[in-house]
Amino acid sequence: MTVHFIGAGPGAADLITLRGRDLIASCPVCLYAGSLVPEELLSHCPEGARIINTAPMDLDSIIAEIQKAHEAGQDVARLHSGDLSVWSAMGEQLRRIRALDIPVSVTPGVPSFAAAAATLQTELTLPELAQSVVLTRTSGRASSMPPAETLANFAKTGATLAIHLSIQVLPKVVEELTPYYGADCACAVVYRASWPEERVFRATLGTIADMIGPDVERTALIMVGKTLNAHDFGESSLYDKDYERRYRPLTARAEIGHD
Repeated sequence: MTVHFIGAGPGAADLITLRGRDLIASCPVCLYAGSLVPEELLSHCPEGARIINTAPMDLDSIIAEIQKAHEAGQDVARLHSGDLSVWSAMGEQLRRIRALDIPVSVTPGVPSFAAAAATLQTELTLPELAQSVVLTRTSGRASSMPPAETLANFAKTGATLAIHLSIQVLPKVVEELTPYYGADCACAVVYRASWPEERVFRATLGTIADMIGPDVERTALIMVGKTLNAHDFGESSLYDKDYERRYRPLTARAEIGHD
């Protein structure tokens, strides 16, 4: 058997890869993070599948369920929200599972920052403004931040910031970022990106905190950076008529009269 870790996407049930959907359909056991994974995805489970909501379970209980499936020779679909590469708690599960010599696979999912950028209809990296995106968070009960990974240090780069799990300390986020980006820097909060109840707040660093009420919590992503409302930026060379690239060499274009 194999434990298939599957990124279930940011919330919309159709934002899952075909591979992820097909793996769910092939597994007689499904463990899913019920607090964040939409129940509509469970419709892909085969008839008679054992479906377990891991939201109220601790790590030992989750691993026990996986061991039980392993002993029965049953593949497991392990669903986590977003993409598994960040803040998924997959790492600690993999460590335990590998120690038990149980095979695993990992299928990526649509991350929440990508869903938020799609909602905002913006490219997070624009020529001459920002060519990097920093995915970060602030310290919380579940995980503290390493000393060097501060908002101030990331802000010094001028990169576009996607700040997760931090809406409860939004005023502090604003305070730390304003000296580097300025109070007039574009800022957005996307609450439950891609869910039916999605809400979007566009503002500046100086005004965003006044727009967010106590009902916007947990699954809200804070986006900060010049690219969020930019109109005056350079164009990349990728589609420039004078840019030579593998699929469009200048010499070939000259030969056919397009020089």
